[in-house]
Amino acid sequence: MSSILADQAHRHRIGLLMGIAVASVILWQTMIGSLLLYPFTILATWFHEMGHGVAAMLTGSQFERLLIFPDGSGVAQSMRPADASGLTNALIAASGPLGPAIAGSLLIIASRTDKLTRAALAVVGLALIISTVIWVRTLTGWLILPALGIAILALATRGTAGQQRFGIQFLGVQACISVWQQFGYLFSSGGSVGGELHRSDTSAIADALLLPYWFWGAAISAAIIVLLWWSFAVAFRR
Repeated sequence: MSSILADQAHRHRIGLLMGIAVASVILWQTMIGSLLLYPFTILATWFHEMGHGVAAMLTGSQFERLLIFPDGSGVAQSMRPADASGLTNALIAASGPLGPAIAGSLLIIASRTDKLTRAALAVVGLALIISTVIWVRTLTGWLILPALGIAILALATRGTAGQQRFGIQFLGVQACISVWQQFGYLFSSGGSVGGELHRSDTSAIADALLLPYWFWGAAISAAIIVLLWWSFAVAFRR
């Protein structure tokens, strides 16, 4: 009987998290929804741009600064070697949408134990604060990111086990879906960032690896869905 109740609770939690994910993506496409979710819009942008920045450092480039603008758009500026290969450029571009999804799936998996949950919350909270000090160079980022980091650290130290577990799962889902903040972004050649036109990540991948940007948008979307499914399967496995 207890195992049946546990399975029901797990299905309910997964359904709730997926409902929040779908609702967030839908609300982000509306003006009112964007206002209601504004702190999470900034968080989504941080996840996305940090994906680019970390990938740049891992491939030998210099991550210079992270800009987050009041409209929720952002850019990670890096200095790349003049002889950087097309594969390197593609990896950095793909890490914007895929890096946060990988990190988010690991956050969801961390919810399997209370100890890992608290540690993961602490890592996210500290990362928000430390990355702001090192890389963020806009007022929007300075105001919102440390506040989110402090709130997450407070949850890690003062929240109940249930609150912490839901919190890390929620953050993991938000990381995974961060690329769909602007749903059409993956399937466009570019968009406005801070009032200036920039190529989309999928367009940059297409330039480096051939095949059209919509193909890469579909491939990345499929990969994110698989990562979400896998993380839920592991996190709620008995």
